[in-house]
Amino acid sequence: MPAGELRYPSPPNSSVTETPPDEDEVWAQIKAEAKRDAESEPALASYLYSTILSHSSLERSLSFHLGNKLCSSTLLSTLLYDLFLNTFSSDPALRAAAVADLRAARVRDPACVSFSHCLLNYKGFLACQAHRVAHKLWTESRRPLALALHSRISDVFAVDIHPAAKIGKGILFDHATGVVIGETAVIGNNVSILHHVTLGGTGKACGDRHPKIGDGVLIGAGATILGNVKIGEGAKIGAGSVVLIDVPERTTAVGNPARLVGGKEKPARNEECPGESMDHTSFISEWSDYII
Repeated sequence: MPAGELRYPSPPNSSVTETPPDEDEVWAQIKAEAKRDAESEPALASYLYSTILSHSSLERSLSFHLGNKLCSSTLLSTLLYDLFLNTFSSDPALRAAAVADLRAARVRDPACVSFSHCLLNYKGFLACQAHRVAHKLWTESRRPLALALHSRISDVFAVDIHPAAKIGKGILFDHATGVVIGETAVIGNNVSILHHVTLGGTGKACGDRHPKIGDGVLIGAGATILGNVKIGEGAKIGAGSVVLIDVPERTTAVGNPARLVGGKEKPARNEECPGESMDHTSFISEWSDYII
């Protein structure tokens, strides 16, 4: 292993267990990656200096980057920088969640070549961190500002998460375009969600009306989950599925309308954590005889 490079946690099916990197380790790695990239690509040197290398901590770099991404002619980057920095600096749980989200992208997505790549370029990661700040504002009854931030996140990243929605840590919004998450939705820890996923209401209910997603769930691209339904821990929702009722833990639901792989009485069980393994297709042989 090259000097100065972090050891990453092993894939879920590995027998080797390693301690996840903490905030200081991740920040040191991000700076090392940015320095390497600035040296290898001089065209990016100024950009990498302003976004990463000039900052003393992850929360300062993230706050600066989000402020510049989400600002407008009337919502100034300096105001947003102060807002993000004050929020991240005062809440260790938000910083820990950001590190867990960085790790999730780095470990689960083969296209994520570095922590710095995720920090700078993964709009799903950036949208999630900005949402965490909007959610904190919402819980502090600063709702007009939370909604204004929510609107900018939707405009800039094409990710629409209501500021009241509750999201755990270790979250991967992979590609992220078109993700919609409603006001009373709850997402657990170590969940992976692909692009164009909707966690919505049925259109006629009030109050608590959005899905509850358990820990370790994987939701495939284009899936739609409607209503106050529960997706159990370690469940998998196939791409393009439409889910209107509860899905038991450790099962796989596929289709429109979604059906459990293996049948309702004795559904097939997921032995590993889908949200971490990112295994989208192993159920196919049990579900369908369709071949090309």
